[in-house]
Amino acid sequence: MSTTPHWSSVAVIDPVVLYEILRLRVDVFVVEQDCPYPELDGRDLEPTTRLLWFADDDGRVAATLRVLHDGDDRRIGRVATAAVARGHGLAGDLMRAAVAGCEGRLTRLDAQAHLTDWYARFGFEVDGEEFLEDGIPHRPMTLAATR
Repeated sequence: MSTTPHWSSVAVIDPVVLYEILRLRVDVFVVEQDCPYPELDGRDLEPTTRLLWFADDDGRVAATLRVLHDGDDRRIGRVATAAVARGHGLAGDLMRAAVAGCEGRLTRLDAQAHLTDWYARFGFEVDGEEFLEDGIPHRPMTLAATR
């Protein structure tokens, strides 16, 4: 497993890798969580969106997330790890890389409510009331801009 995360926009990513990223997200958020929702929301196609991922030794995507530009702010989302790769800290390593890449910008995310403590490890703080998204409780969280 590579210890350096890969970063790319959709415009230049290898199509097989993009397929693996999207398949992993559907496997986790739609299938595992039994939550039919429009995973392909168009935001991956924005020219400033960056996908991050780790690949295993066979080149399969083991963990992924995306960073969106929301005006001057950044938004981290779609944090997912393949079931066979869980427990190895991959999502945490991706989060650290994403936070470092967002340095100097207010960074937001909508955490599944049971994961707020996990996101707090990276400096995020709850910044609003719990809400339901696709039937799952979420909490908005922010990480202050640093220079």
